[in-house]
Amino acid sequence: MPTLLLIRHGDNDYLRKNILPGLLPGIHLNETGRQQAAELARALTSLPIKALYSSPLERAVETAEPLAKSLGFQIQVRPALTDIDVGEWAERSWKALRRTKHWKVIQHSPSRFQFPGGESFAQAQSRVVAALEAIIAAHGRRDTLGVIFHADPIKLAVAHYLGLPLDNFQRLVALTGSVTILKVDGQAARLLALNLIPPFSFPKS
Repeated sequence: MPTLLLIRHGDNDYLRKNILPGLLPGIHLNETGRQQAAELARALTSLPIKALYSSPLERAVETAEPLAKSLGFQIQVRPALTDIDVGEWAERSWKALRRTKHWKVIQHSPSRFQFPGGESFAQAQSRVVAALEAIIAAHGRRDTLGVIFHADPIKLAVAHYLGLPLDNFQRLVALTGSVTILKVDGQAARLLALNLIPPFSFPKS
């Protein structure tokens, strides 16, 4: 039963400005985000991590880099771990989006929503779970694996593995620089921790 460390990338200026980034390139960690990446490296380096996987977006790769350097690993980029494709909503502010007719659907019935010109939450969940299943299949049952990606994809993955309805995924939390820990096999999954912020002690299974 591999242990997955689902790590959300660090802080960036789009988050500070409450702007929806989606798949836009060129969004880098800010100073707080770089500090979070360093703290993650300090907290996780002592764990028996076998491999590191990352979303291709810069904010995720930059979060993975200090840990990869400390472990002496190459970061294995997986395009399917990217953030949700918000289509035409990229670079729009959350403040403006809260005034649209879609907001209540996103918050209360996200399974019914698809971003204009982008993907639905259901499509994003299927994509991310397929990527995680491929990662799990490439490793042994006792391996610990680091996966650095994005808030909604992390929460969608946790909802899937715990059997939560997709419409409840927004009740979960994955703050920047946090670690969520899952043990997963073909028949079962256990949530060992949600939204851990360094420094922390690794929970025992």
